[in-house]
Amino acid sequence: MSDKKVIFSGIQPSGELMLGSYFGAIKNWVELSGMYDCYFCIVDMHAITVRQDPAELRRRTLEQLAQYIACGLDPEACALFVQSHAPQHAELAWVLGCYTMFGELQRMTQFKEKSSKNTENINSGLFTYPVLMAADILAYQADLVPVGDDQKQHLELTRDIAQRFNGIYGDVFTVPEPYIPKTGARIMSLCDPSSKMSKSDGTSGASVYLMDTPEAIMRAFKRAVTDSGSEVRYDLAEKPGVSNLMQIYSAATGMDLSAIEARFSGRGYGYFKSAVGEAVAETLRPIRERAADLMKNKDYLAGIYKKGARRASETSGRTLRGVYEKLGFVEK
Repeated sequence: MSDKKVIFSGIQPSGELMLGSYFGAIKNWVELSGMYDCYFCIVDMHAITVRQDPAELRRRTLEQLAQYIACGLDPEACALFVQSHAPQHAELAWVLGCYTMFGELQRMTQFKEKSSKNTENINSGLFTYPVLMAADILAYQADLVPVGDDQKQHLELTRDIAQRFNGIYGDVFTVPEPYIPKTGARIMSLCDPSSKMSKSDGTSGASVYLMDTPEAIMRAFKRAVTDSGSEVRYDLAEKPGVSNLMQIYSAATGMDLSAIEARFSGRGYGYFKSAVGEAVAETLRPIRERAADLMKNKDYLAGIYKKGARRASETSGRTLRGVYEKLGFVEK
């Protein structure tokens, strides 16, 4: 067993991977995979809280794996797998559900938000989603979990469940801590900089996707919302649109915000938006090309996710056996 600390994270294949997925998560995963024992998952089981087209879900799952690799994740350095291929997640979720209070789940803000958007399908999976997320994390005895603002509440619940279980049965689970990366932009919608760039946002031009062509990327940035005036200056309160574009440009080029302000002083918004679009298009070009190439070799991708699932099942199976023993289940 490795002496490295363990990190777990995953993204749903409920839509195409976006610019925010790369800058806010996957780019950091690449750096972490060299320092930690990493499990990076395509969480297809979470995706079905909203009805999915089976063929589309299957396609996006494979494409997401290809894009993970194209972004720089090395299958030899980390476990890349599909959530449903490790049944221990679902098994552990049932156990943890018996140690999660109904009131705790009622307080989850994401349930309130998602159920208001899916009034025709407010299913129990949407309600118990955080328990499965807790199982995802605790199955690997994860020390650290990269989280954005929208997942902090779920991680707090995961910690509460682990501590409750440990209080009854001893030190069964590692209580995970949030991992806040040193770099990691929170990318907002290009149409509404008060909202996070989202796969579920159907507004044209609001999001940029990893597989977008350079032409589509440039169109999106040229139409991006800016603010009054013409000064390129970082000010989230007064200039949320420009500040979002500056965050994106910084993530794409590595330039800090003050250097960006100096570079575009007196240039105006039109010039700046074109520059951001060009930087993003160049950043995504090798990812798009590599992912498209990988999708031509489905056997290679199958080998990767099967290998990842074996490694994931070995680790999560060890945790599940320990949990079952504590509960008093008869060993099979």
